[in-house]
Amino acid sequence: MTDKIIALVDGSIYSASVCEHAAWIAGRTGAGVELIHVLGRREAPEKHDLSGSIRLGARTRLLEELSELDEQRAKLVRARGRAILEDARAIVDGAGVDEITTRLRHGDIVETVGEVEAEARALVVGKRGEAADFAKGHLGSNLERIVRAAHRPVVVASRAFAPVERVLVAYDGGVSAMKAVDHIARSPLFAGLSIKVVTVGADTAAARKGLADAKAVLDAAGLAAETELVPGQPEKELGEIVEREGVGMVVMGAYGHSRIRSLIIGSTTTEMVRSCKVPVVLMR
Repeated sequence: MTDKIIALVDGSIYSASVCEHAAWIAGRTGAGVELIHVLGRREAPEKHDLSGSIRLGARTRLLEELSELDEQRAKLVRARGRAILEDARAIVDGAGVDEITTRLRHGDIVETVGEVEAEARALVVGKRGEAADFAKGHLGSNLERIVRAAHRPVVVASRAFAPVERVLVAYDGGVSAMKAVDHIARSPLFAGLSIKVVTVGADTAAARKGLADAKAVLDAAGLAAETELVPGQPEKELGEIVEREGVGMVVMGAYGHSRIRSLIIGSTTTEMVRSCKVPVVLMR
């Protein structure tokens, strides 16, 4: 498959939702789904010399036993990874997706994304990973790294999946926001959905022109989009619109227009991903 949805599953509480989101996207776009589980380097057998000053014969036996334990642990880790992929495949298959592939990888998840994303229409990941605690404000440690590295849209799955009918586009006039509008206009994923493009900030001629330009692009693609300019702080106002208007998906640029690009994704983006109970599509 050269046009597929890549879903990264790790066995966390978000894995089922990742699969369901990937299947929904596949159903609307005609793409297949590839499920990938990455065995991180931290899961590789650790090499410790525990022999100390033990005499030669006993030391040899100890090292042999440690080696056997490492092999057993490696087998268990691989078996668990295959089980995670089997469970994920069952979910996607149950949602009616015809083309499904699975892949068990070793190494770093960001390196994996870099190697496989050229074949993908989009990447689907969970908001938090298996190792994340659920303290308020905590996002998965790999999420930011994936967003920074990926060149394809990254769909951050919410805790529970629900079919999407209304889409909110957070538009600040920046390059990634304009790219998001262009992506919506070209993707069959958004056909027939209700789309609202919102700019939060001062009521200026530039802001209104930006919204008009975004609407023109969407109108030309046959998508009936409404626009709104809202005063206030983006994090607060966008979140309230999501709740008040029953928005099912947020699309936004990963980096803000007015910020110097740094090693972290924009603060509005981080807050929306953290607080939103709906999936967030991030565009670089």
